[in-house]
Amino acid sequence: MTLDVDVLLRTLLGVAVLVALATAVLLLARAPSPWAPALAVLRGTLQLAVLSVVLTGVIRDPAWIAVALVVMFGVATTTAARRLGTLRDRLLPVAVSMAIGIGAALTVVFVTGAIEFTPRYVLAIGGIVVGNAMTSATLSGRRFVELVDDRWDDVEGWLALGATPRRSTAALVRRAVHAAMVPSTDQTRTTGLVTLPGAFVGAVFGGVSPIEAGRFQVVVLAAIIAAGALVAVTLTHLLAPVRTRPVTSS
Repeated sequence: MTLDVDVLLRTLLGVAVLVALATAVLLLARAPSPWAPALAVLRGTLQLAVLSVVLTGVIRDPAWIAVALVVMFGVATTTAARRLGTLRDRLLPVAVSMAIGIGAALTVVFVTGAIEFTPRYVLAIGGIVVGNAMTSATLSGRRFVELVDDRWDDVEGWLALGATPRRSTAALVRRAVHAAMVPSTDQTRTTGLVTLPGAFVGAVFGGVSPIEAGRFQVVVLAAIIAAGALVAVTLTHLLAPVRTRPVTSS
């Protein structure tokens, strides 16, 4: 199936106007990095274009799908780690927490038979879970680092009283985990009322019955919740033993 030139031009026009609108608002508000969203859309467009071409040839090949998921995981962990401070210090805990969360969620999905274990489903659900796990890592990690920085006097007070580094940040860990779970929880509880998930809409437009699409989407949402919880808890647990004031990253 080829894309009509007129449709492509209209798509590009719509995207350009939306990006221009977002950038103009950010510039007027004098927000930091006002061009970042526009650059992100441009980068995402180019990456999707390449991915579309690549997937045409590999979507049925398990080996290439494994490679694609490994690349996704690598990019996701690097992106999240950079948001938490220096890449050297944060990459390992981010990678470990994401591997645990993603691995556990996908294992349950396919071992229970909730979704058929086929290359296309592995790629589809794997990609979705990896992306949301990255978001969970970023949210929980950044929130924890920010809380420790903001409440450093309290943390030092606990340490001075003889508390262990982990005990001194226990309350901050719980708050960071809660903050990281809010977006996915709200998205799940409002599905069908406020939001129409992309996987559901795409499946319906692709000819799948609404009931089957709904079943698929429920599994996806549950996998996102499970992976997100594991990532947030594991990452903050690994970051919790703080002995020096953390360095925040933009």
